[in-house]
Amino acid sequence: MEFTTSTGPIQDSRSGCLIVGIYDGKKLTPAAQQINDAGDGIIKAALKGGDLSGAVGQTLMLTAPQGLACDRLLLVGCGKEKELKDRSYRQIVQAAARAVLATRTKDALCALAELPVPERELDWKVRQFIEAAGHAAYRFDQLKSDKKDDDKPALRKVSFPYSSRGEGALIKLGIVQGRAINDGIDLTKDLSNLPGNICTPSYLADQARSLSRQHKSIKTTILDEKQMEKLGMGALLSVSRGSRQPAKLIVMEYDGQGGASAAGGRKPGAAKGTSAKNRQKPIVLVGKGLTFDAGGISLKPAAAMDEMKYDMCGGASVFGTIKAIAEMELPINVVGVVPSSENLPDGDANKPGDIVTTMSGQTVEILNTDAEGRLILCDALTYSKKFEPSLVIDIATLTGACIVALGNHAAGLLANDDELAAKLLEAGQKSGDRAWQLPLWEEYDEQLKSPFADMANIGGKGAGTITAASFLARYTKEYKWAHLDIAGTAWLSNSEKGATGRPVPLLTQFLIDKAKGN
Repeated sequence: MEFTTSTGPIQDSRSGCLIVGIYDGKKLTPAAQQINDAGDGIIKAALKGGDLSGAVGQTLMLTAPQGLACDRLLLVGCGKEKELKDRSYRQIVQAAARAVLATRTKDALCALAELPVPERELDWKVRQFIEAAGHAAYRFDQLKSDKKDDDKPALRKVSFPYSSRGEGALIKLGIVQGRAINDGIDLTKDLSNLPGNICTPSYLADQARSLSRQHKSIKTTILDEKQMEKLGMGALLSVSRGSRQPAKLIVMEYDGQGGASAAGGRKPGAAKGTSAKNRQKPIVLVGKGLTFDAGGISLKPAAAMDEMKYDMCGGASVFGTIKAIAEMELPINVVGVVPSSENLPDGDANKPGDIVTTMSGQTVEILNTDAEGRLILCDALTYSKKFEPSLVIDIATLTGACIVALGNHAAGLLANDDELAAKLLEAGQKSGDRAWQLPLWEEYDEQLKSPFADMANIGGKGAGTITAASFLARYTKEYKWAHLDIAGTAWLSNSEKGATGRPVPLLTQFLIDKAKGN
């Protein structure tokens, strides 16, 4: 889908669909008023029918509107003007995107970015529509033999009107960022939705190599099991012992240093060479890449076990974030580290009571083989020290306890640095991909005590999300670190089953802010 800017009076637009807002009580927005005046009261006449009151998310499609050059006119309810906030604006653009994509129109002109949202600029508002359109248009039909063209959206182009050079620049910025984030979200969804027999650790490694071929700013390195064994990654390799698929440690280094472009990234052709003295320390993103998790010897129940293909959503979100920032050419250095394995029952698989030695030299008693994500992450977190990071964020579908605590609305956030946590919370609020901070107190460490090793891999029934983070915290004492538990947000079940692409919006917003020096 193409996104672009548009000049000239919107009432003269020859687009397939013109999108304008209506406030609660049938009050017209400025763009709607323009259209109403040009169309001899067409909008007010339509509103008299009572099919749209202006409540948030209501839509009314007028076809072949008389007196206008557009083929369709979409009226979208915006609620009360003074109560318009981030969430209601997203509801508005999501409803608009769904309504347009439900038609066979090929192009649209969207005037919803004129709506006043407190503390949000034009670029943010444009980006929200682009992300909404991306979610509404997404289809995962790669593995279907009968692909129906009627199922695919006809919409190919969306334009946003502007009246000044400053507005045009902000809209272009929103388009660059929104399109890149959509591409990152789509990659994350595609990788996550693939079944475990296709999306293996080796497949993920191939996708990382493909990403580096697409973007010269990305360097990919793949460590195999022999290399990991030499490094002493006993925890990670203990998980892969039960699988016929070899584990991989996937490393993607994005080098974004250079001059800034108008789109918030590097100027085309700008030199990337930077002296070691002035080189920025990278941000490291570590994503759990369990391509299938049956629980190992501590076998999971059969019901919904198919959804354990989503246990690599943390790793997939690292792929998507790296792709997004590469397309934006953000002037920042980021390393993506994805430890990838399967967790299956086998004669050589981990057994409850086994003790493994991690890359850090610390020993772990495995009380439950289904708490394997922290085992592959702890070695990846230790490995991340080699990059001398400014900070590290790990992302994982780690605990069912996080779903119990926060449901499907917010990711769990724990950190050893309050400033880092605050920045992530702010990025989540701004992107609409929110997180909620949980405590990481020393008291929770007591639950991980083992009589036979330095620690156990589970901490009992209580505070499962926190004790999992407490486990990981033992491997992150030498740098600033935050942990995102996305077990409740990475995918949807039931009729809407599929990956959500979260937390790509949160992570990219955080990196955009960091690139600006925030």
